[in-house]
Amino acid sequence: MLSTRECPGCDLQSAKLERADLSGVNLSNANLTGADLEKANLSNANLSGANLTNADLEEANLTGANLKGANFQRADLEDANLTNADVTGANFQGADLDGVIGLKR
Repeated sequence: MLSTRECPGCDLQSAKLERADLSGVNLSNANLTGADLEKANLSNANLSGANLTNADLEEANLTGANLKGANFQRADLEDANLTNADVTGANFQGADLDGVIGLKR
């Protein structure tokens, strides 16, 4: 995945990706339930339709990311940067959004 930047529909449930450079990666429709993405670089990534339920995205960089229809239920997005991210249809129910940058509510 890191070499090709392509992993649409991948099952990455509970994956440990803390501080990973995933900029520009295609994770559309991926299962990232419970994944550790704390401080990960997901700038310009495609996470459309991805399931990030209970994922840890604390201080993650999601600038310019495609988050259309992504599920962030109960995810930790504390201090994450969503500047210029497309959150159309994304579900943030129960998510920790304390200190989030760039999210228009």
